Amino acid sequence: MNYGIAIHGGAGTILRSSMTAEKEEQYTHALRTALHIGFAILDKKGSALDAVEAAVRSLEDCPLFNAGKGAVFNSEGKHEMDAAIMDGSDLCAGAVSLVQNVKNPVSLARKIMENTSHVFISGPGAEQYAQAFGLRLETDEYFHDDFRWEQWQKSLLAGKTILDHTDTNDKKFGTVGAVACDALGNLAAATSTGGMTNKHTGRIGDSPMIGAGTYANNKTCAISCTGHGELFIRAVVAHDISALMEYKNLTLSEACEEVVMKKLVVMEGEGGLVAIDKNGNIEMPFNSEGMYRALKSSAGKEVVAIYK
Repeated sequence: MNYGIAIHGGAGTILRSSMTAEKEEQYTHALRTALHIGFAILDKKGSALDAVEAAVRSLEDCPLFNAGKGAVFNSEGKHEMDAAIMDGSDLCAGAVSLVQNVKNPVSLARKIMENTSHVFISGPGAEQYAQAFGLRLETDEYFHDDFRWEQWQKSLLAGKTILDHTDTNDKKFGTVGAVACDALGNLAAATSTGGMTNKHTGRIGDSPMIGAGTYANNKTCAISCTGHGELFIRAVVAHDISALMEYKNLTLSEACEEVVMKKLVVMEGEGGLVAIDKNGNIEMPFNSEGMYRALKSSAGKEVVAIYK
């Protein structure tokens, strides 16, 4: 049985011309580290669920990406984080949104999935669960990053929100996610984000929404998205790919092409996703200039890439 994992760290106008060699190496190293952490679990016959959680936690702990420690500032200068995780073997899922001070929102999403009767909890209610489950909390200072602060100040002056990769100067960070297929053929997906810079307090994107930014079903595939959240919600991107496979018998590649390169393009929805099917086939399509992405499979294939 082929097994493997794919991860992403955001998609958008990521150009080689605007990236220093040092910065590129930092991103590549962070992606490879998360990739190897997740794959090591699969290699030891661990579960896809454990693999995607571990990979996303690694990306949440890296300030280069807009999730966890690297989460951007909202309109009130706060960090409101969203995350989701889904088990393709039984369609169980957990999601949190608008959480503050939780070091690893993806782990809170998993706790919600496994230890409550709920799927989606937001704000103070989710934070209460984080405390009840003994998850690690951090002060506001932990999440403060000078680069993110300056980005927020620019956004305030411009009087607008900034999508992860649409600002003309800074296009090198974003939502993080992972998908995996384990040795038993079980699929899982996880996504985590800090949202948009200067987003209105309470705004929620596609990342924590099951079927929009995150989805996993053993019958078909596991998907984690990154991009313009509002458009991904309206297109129900993650589930649409699964539905095309289940009801129209499209391959993973064909379904991804239809949704990312056709449907989203018509809607002017910029972004991409990582996907894996029940046979371990991996796709990493995006309709933007670039996407931080990586994959590793039991067949020996390993890819870490940024540009188109």
